[in-house]
Amino acid sequence: MTTSLDTNVLTALWHPDDTLNTLAKSAIDSEMLRGKLVVCPPVFAELVAAPGRTESFVEYFLGNSGIEVDWHLDEPIWRAAARAFQRYAAARRRRSDQGPRRILADFLIGAHALRRGYRLLTLDAGIYRSAFPGLTVVAV
Repeated sequence: MTTSLDTNVLTALWHPDDTLNTLAKSAIDSEMLRGKLVVCPPVFAELVAAPGRTESFVEYFLGNSGIEVDWHLDEPIWRAAARAFQRYAAARRRRSDQGPRRILADFLIGAHALRRGYRLLTLDAGIYRSAFPGLTVVAV
């Protein structure tokens, strides 16, 4: 069994003051016992963009942790992300939603896990369950 990690799980893990740090570590450890851990390219990019992080730090951390980057985002992933993002945007417009906006990267993360048949470990289970009903979402 492979589990894909959302950006927010790793950023919580990296912040010792984050109240979710211990929960994130425990969830990652549990998923590691189930099988392989991966991140997709949008997660890698978001991790590199995090304050105080560099590409070499992220590569070292992932490699040292045994977390692989699944670099290949093929057409079915892009199409699934596009359809989910389209539904989200249309629903947001209908509701005149003023809450925080989701970005395309979130939908690529979900589509990647769904199309690859991976589980998705995240702090943000609601959006992924809503956008990708067939995806197995593991909430931290």
